Formats: sequence, C-alpha cells, structure tokens
Amino acid sequence: MSQPAPHATAKKSAWQALKFTLFSISAGLIQIGFFELLSKAFHLPYWGSYLTALVASVLWNFTLNRRYTFRSDCNVPKSMALVALFYVVFTPLSTWWGSALTQIGWNEDLVLIGTMLINFVTEFLYQRFVVYRKTIDTNDVAKRAAEQEARKGQVDA
Repeated sequence: MSQPAPHATAKKSAWQALKFTLFSISAGLIQIGFFELLSKAFHLPYWGSYLTALVASVLWNFTLNRRYTFRSDCNVPKSMALVALFYVVFTPLSTWWGSALTQIGWNEDLVLIGTMLINFVTEFLYQRFVVYRKTIDTNDVAKRAAEQEARKGQVDA
C-alpha cells in the first residue's frame, strides 16, 4: 500500500486542527455559558463554577472530536478513560492556579480564558498523539469519505 503524498498528510493535519479548533470554540462557549451562569447567577465560588463548566465542555468536545475530527471507531470507554486521565492531571492543576490567581485579584474571566487556551493546545496534542493515534480515520464517516474520494479518482482518471 502506498503512502499518502506529504502535502496530503499536511492538508489532512491542517483540516484536523481546524475542525478541532471549531469544535473547541463551541465547547468554549458552553464552558463560558455554564461558568457565567454558575458564578454570576448562583454565586458559586470559582472552583465550583469552573469544574462544572469544564465537565460539560469536555463531554461535548469529546463526542464531536471523536466522530468528526479524528473520525475514530475506537473503543469509547477506553478513549474516554484516556481523556479522563488527561483531566486527572489538568483539572487539579488548572483549578489550583485559577483559584490562586483569582484570590490575588486577577479577573476570573481572564483566568478562565487563559486556562481554556492552555487546555485547547494541550488537549489537541494529547488526543491526536495519544488517544486516537492508531485509530484516526477508522469510523463510518472516514470510510464514506474514502469511498467518495476513490469514486472521484476513478471518474477523474
């Protein structure tokens, strides 16, 4: 079986990064919405608002990225467990630094946005190279796309 051309791989990686970015923006909106509701309307402390909002956004992001960004047919409980391991490290650290920074007077919305940016970059790398590294483009969405591309190639030939 031949290897894809380097430009095809680069294009595919760029497309993955763009999809991850767009889905992360939608997850970010969910996280900000939950955070604002819980912190401003219900007056929960930073850590309580942050943790609840984070869980909601992670579930959203995981579902969309598994299906459409990485197009993986991986074992859902296994891949969810791997994502959970990421958050076993990230969540206590980000909760700690977020709480510490807001207690010394940093604006909680700016702390949240900074934390979300760190989460975005590290989670993409972790999902791409750990969670889905061996199962990218293995689900039904990827198979249909490959079939369409093959048919297109036959027509063009």
